Amino acid sequence: MVPPLAALYYYYVKIMTEPASNKKTAAVIAAESVPLTFVRVLGKPYLRTTGLLCIASIFRNFFFLQYRASFFPGRIPVSRVDHPLDNKVPFIPGRVNTYLDFVAFWVRTLGFLVRTFGRGIFEPVRNFLESMGNLYAYAAEVYKTNLSTTDRPFYIKQPRFLLIHMVDPHLMCIPSLHVMVVIRTYTLFREIIKGLGEEERFTAQAEELWQGALDITEAVLYVKQHSVNCISAALYAMTCFEPRLFPPAEAEHFVSCIFARPLAKKPVNDEDGSKIREHILSLYKRFLAQREETANSGGDWREPLLAFLKESPARHDTRKF
Repeated sequence: MVPPLAALYYYYVKIMTEPASNKKTAAVIAAESVPLTFVRVLGKPYLRTTGLLCIASIFRNFFFLQYRASFFPGRIPVSRVDHPLDNKVPFIPGRVNTYLDFVAFWVRTLGFLVRTFGRGIFEPVRNFLESMGNLYAYAAEVYKTNLSTTDRPFYIKQPRFLLIHMVDPHLMCIPSLHVMVVIRTYTLFREIIKGLGEEERFTAQAEELWQGALDITEAVLYVKQHSVNCISAALYAMTCFEPRLFPPAEAEHFVSCIFARPLAKKPVNDEDGSKIREHILSLYKRFLAQREETANSGGDWREPLLAFLKESPARHDTRKF
């Protein structure tokens, strides 16, 4: 049963991301071939089982859970998590390729590591795969109790938006897996090359991933797949998931760069960008503070997010894609 899932996942990633990965320089992680990465990883017996289990976790904790909620509404509450600041971010359909690149983003990173270091990197790569599967399961701890959605436009002028509406019921907004995945990718890459003593050699690649993570984080807002609230929740979830790699200081630095990098034309003006960053950081800190309070009474990391979702308006029509 699992190998067919691997094939399906491969074609899903290929269809969703092919144009976004058309780069030129081999030293650039974005130049890595997604198909070749699947071959390199799943073709290695040492990595195959972990890779297949990772893919199975993604299907189980993302696709299956959403579809079940869509076709059998009412079993899990669904909250609306929009914020007025979402209206300050324009809808930019052209950012859809960046948004859809989040899976290929981490797959190509694995491909770069395997191609560059060969067998010597298999153990860190296996840990990477295992942690990515665990990350989906970690986020699902919230989804299984309370789903969430936002007001996304029904825009299907581009085929990729049609595909999004077909395969994504849009019920897993808090915490945002897009943001969690890209943060996990750039922080784990830095940790791996540090462990190999190759930090200086791969400074450019680490910077590429960090910038890419910011690009995708901004894109989830530009294509209206998430709210600013979802970003805060994802940052909080990542601090809980791996506080050593994503401590509050790293989260604050990441937030400080959202809609703040120099661009020839800024879709979000400086004043609005500042308000968005202030809100994202404030809500992130609120979640952390609430966790400290619940931790003293034996609570788990989900409680601040679940409390936030319980306070948010409910949506009853879970089949409205």
